[in-house]
Amino acid sequence: MRTLSLERKVRLLTGATAWRTYDEPAIGLRSIVVSDGPIGVRGQGWDERSTSLTLPSPSALAATWDEGLVARLGELLAAEARRKGVDVLLAPTINLHRSALGGRHFECYSEDPLLTARIGAAYIRGVQSRGVAATAKHYVANDSETERLTLDARVDERTLREVYMPPFEAAVQAGVWVVMSAYNGVNGATMSENPLLAEPLKGEWGFDGMVVSDWGAVRSTVPAGRAAQDLAMPGPDGPWGDALLAAVRAGEVPEEAIDEKVLRLLRLATRVGALGTGEAPPSGPLDPANDAPTRALLRETVVASTVLVRNERALLPLDPARLRRVALIGPSAAAPRIQGGGSAGVYPVSSVSPLEGLSDALAGRAEVTHAAGIHIPGRPTPLGLDAARDPLTGEPGLRVRLLSATGEELHSERRYTGNVLETAIVEGSHTVEISARLRPPVSGLWDLAVAGWGHVRLDADGVTLIDDEVGRDTDDPATVHLHPPYRHAALELTEGREVELVAWRRLDPDSGLASVLAADPPVRDAGELLAEAVDLARASDAVILVIGTTEETESEGYDRADLRLPGGQDELVRAVAAANPDTVVVVNAGGPVAMPWREEVPALLLSWFPGQEYGHGLADVLLGACEPGGRLPTTWADEALVGTTPVGGVLEYTEGLHIGHRGRLRGGEAPSYWFGHGLGYTTWAYETVLAPERVEPGRPFTARVRLRNTGGRAGAELVQVYLSRPESEVERPVRWLAGFARAQAAPGESVEVAVEVQARALEHWSPGLGWQAEPGMFTVHAGGSADDLPLTTKTWSGDGPSA
Repeated sequence: MRTLSLERKVRLLTGATAWRTYDEPAIGLRSIVVSDGPIGVRGQGWDERSTSLTLPSPSALAATWDEGLVARLGELLAAEARRKGVDVLLAPTINLHRSALGGRHFECYSEDPLLTARIGAAYIRGVQSRGVAATAKHYVANDSETERLTLDARVDERTLREVYMPPFEAAVQAGVWVVMSAYNGVNGATMSENPLLAEPLKGEWGFDGMVVSDWGAVRSTVPAGRAAQDLAMPGPDGPWGDALLAAVRAGEVPEEAIDEKVLRLLRLATRVGALGTGEAPPSGPLDPANDAPTRALLRETVVASTVLVRNERALLPLDPARLRRVALIGPSAAAPRIQGGGSAGVYPVSSVSPLEGLSDALAGRAEVTHAAGIHIPGRPTPLGLDAARDPLTGEPGLRVRLLSATGEELHSERRYTGNVLETAIVEGSHTVEISARLRPPVSGLWDLAVAGWGHVRLDADGVTLIDDEVGRDTDDPATVHLHPPYRHAALELTEGREVELVAWRRLDPDSGLASVLAADPPVRDAGELLAEAVDLARASDAVILVIGTTEETESEGYDRADLRLPGGQDELVRAVAAANPDTVVVVNAGGPVAMPWREEVPALLLSWFPGQEYGHGLADVLLGACEPGGRLPTTWADEALVGTTPVGGVLEYTEGLHIGHRGRLRGGEAPSYWFGHGLGYTTWAYETVLAPERVEPGRPFTARVRLRNTGGRAGAELVQVYLSRPESEVERPVRWLAGFARAQAAPGESVEVAVEVQARALEHWSPGLGWQAEPGMFTVHAGGSADDLPLTTKTWSGDGPSA
């Protein structure tokens, strides 16, 4: 580093592009390539022709409560990263489900700091075991989307230390190589300038890696330059560069601070093989679509994450021998959401719907039929390979051209979707043009639409339908680049009669990535759709009803107004369940939804956003090939306990330590389903729990729980241990998760499970004093959820008498 001038050092501290750092040949440094995660590795950019393995969402991974499985998935993602030439995966997101209204909760793990810490650390270990950096994000208190760029989270010191920081501390203990600073502020300082980057992150915890900003989160030159913020992304523009160089020369930022930032970047480069080796990093599978072990792992994860929360009359598993006709009902049965919306999105290698998965599983044994039942209003549907042809070649797809200001063609290519997020970079590009020939499968009044910031236009067979100027009204990257507003036009089309659609968008500076050409057929009558579903349900041996959220209700960039399912899905559930008593409801959502009908259906499964192998894994669960392994990582209720809307730019975390199930326990309000809840296909009796009579301060202990499989099938149970201390002299939750482990047993077999409880579970944070172990008696609870804890014992922590 001594060979580098100040100018070259400062240059390294801002990205060269949105996804790469600068190289520095003088010291053998190549660019470090980063990519969004966490459910796949998109690579540099947004091109639907570059597909990715698509894993279940983080909320699904946390529902497995299985660190070993998550570590294996981390290794898979590292292989994907190397296949795409990526060094740094921008994941995991280890913020918490503070409020059920959080729109991005599918990308986070849990409401609980311990579960989040353990699953996040496992993910990090898996990714980094193959030489790819993981990124613990977003440090810290970035737990909602409303005003996320600017809100100031007001969190007391004890709550920060005991609730929101433990996942990041665990990430550092797991050896994470990168931490991302958040957009928001905490207690008055935006995170890219916040003292929390120095203490406790780099000081007390000993983090020796690099702090990267969220994209655009560095907003100042001197304050951020003096802070423990190391790399500003994206680039090449930003508040550092020449301005930071001038600040150092003026004595406003010490050169030693620059050296420290560069040192950390070079340390990361060494770890990922970008400094001095000259060797290409190992690649992953060349053809992940045909990699059977990979698909089997993703299918296993669907099973392990699916949570069975209700199973009256032991309706599940369904017996294939008794089925002649099965109805798959709901729009999500044929077109599910396998991933959440926003920057975490990837283009899947493949996708198996519940309809496809169950049809495959029952082929030759039972008829599987489908009815949507309802139409859920939402964003227009971008044209794709199924409905559009390239006007130039006649192949399935669309034609995308870049035009100069005079209309000259600068670039032309065939694309697979009308949602064009990135094109080739061609100097002089003024306009992007998207064209397609649409052959309508039905006659009627179609909804045609274009989206983008700036000037947009749409022609149909040479007739202009839309010609408008769309002014940008937000700085949120998720909206600017991924969700620009639509302009609509209605056009009468005839079945089979082709129409040529051409859309244009002017490529203004700072106008975002997306240019969209979309088309939707006439919507069928709601009463007709519902009657069709009810008739199908009535005529079937069993019904699988798949419902869920839409991208308008769960996505990066905004929170939910409430937890209700969109589009009349509650009415659909009630109507179908009344028509067939053997109705299984499957909820395809990333986080909690209101289920006012939950007591009216015999079986209820929660499947999250389950990744590309959804249909196969769900069929395994429904037909009993595998037992559902998931347990709730977050409490499900019909209403949220706390909101997400700042007041005057400030979001007060007034609930303190009491988020999620802790808040429900304190308020005495029973939710729909408690944190930790989940059923299998057998039953369990909890017999005994043992813990040491005394625990030395600062030492862990082991709780030993004996339980017996009382059912007729081998199975697994997640044994959870909680602590409580009602007589504490400091405020504490009613009880809190302290450890967990999985038990497996054959029918009638008793097993003993050792649950490790770390010393931190018995400690509390005291401002000015640090971690303290209050002497006294703690109650140890063991069972299957935060509210189902049939076993208790006591242990004394600290010096003094134990009774």
